[in-house]
Amino acid sequence: MTEATVNAERTRQCALQITPMPALVGAQVRCGNINDLEDREIDAIRRALLDHCVLVFRGHEKLTPPELIAFGRRLGELDFAPFTTTDRKREHEEIIIVSNVKDGGVPIGVLGDAEVNWHSDNSYRDAPLSYSLLHAVECPSSAGETGFLNMYFAYETLPAEVRSKINTLVIKHDLTYLSDGSLRRGYQHATDPVVVPGPWHPIVRTHPETGYNALYLGRRPNAYICGLELEESEALLNMLWSHASQERFAWHHTWQPGDVLIWDNRCLMHHRNPFDPGARRVMHRLQFRGSRPYHDPRAAARGRHPRSGLVAA
Repeated sequence: MTEATVNAERTRQCALQITPMPALVGAQVRCGNINDLEDREIDAIRRALLDHCVLVFRGHEKLTPPELIAFGRRLGELDFAPFTTTDRKREHEEIIIVSNVKDGGVPIGVLGDAEVNWHSDNSYRDAPLSYSLLHAVECPSSAGETGFLNMYFAYETLPAEVRSKINTLVIKHDLTYLSDGSLRRGYQHATDPVVVPGPWHPIVRTHPETGYNALYLGRRPNAYICGLELEESEALLNMLWSHASQERFAWHHTWQPGDVLIWDNRCLMHHRNPFDPGARRVMHRLQFRGSRPYHDPRAAARGRHPRSGLVAA
């Protein structure tokens, strides 16, 4: 092996840098062009995503939709979004446009510019998403930040008696409304959580790849805990949401054009701040197939996920 080859390999080995953030979640990834990554680097990114729950890639302004799709396919199996609120035909069926921009008075994408409350993506499905990915094509210079909550840590810091109580409980996840509060197309307004349509998922979800337990709440509106009187269900849910949404569990990302974020819905919740309706924001979104949530009673013996033990409870 020549000296030039050795130096080239050393340069290559240093090309991928994963730096954990000081918060309870997140790591920044520096890797050059994400479409030039080798298989071993993709494997390292997958491991980092399980270790840090959300990854940030900056400086990818020139990333095209086909390149984004190719990158996503190397990370996992893409999903094709069964429910959207726009009839506009998508150029790439894998990409959902998240935007407040209108063309001829018609939205080019979904979710507009309003606040999007804390949630886990697609919890209303029998098999919710594993990962979600956003690429910032255009974004305002301020506002519209996306926050993330570490649900491993939220679970671990509940009082022991609460953890014991919820370990066998399941929540119904409402299917009628989107995460921005708008009515899903084809559904009627619903106000009684006991009878709204939606799947049942365990409150304590065992991550299928890490093996650790996390609190899995989905979305607050119209949620209902099976087997409880509505008043008792509401009180317990209010307590769990108040606990889980504490700022000490959170990290907030300020967007720059070219940012790529990918996060794990199985152990995080996320939230979007509102932004100026007159400012253009265009995001390209990929989403990844997941599996049906479950709770493994043996998971508690595994202890804490590494990022849930960085700060004492």
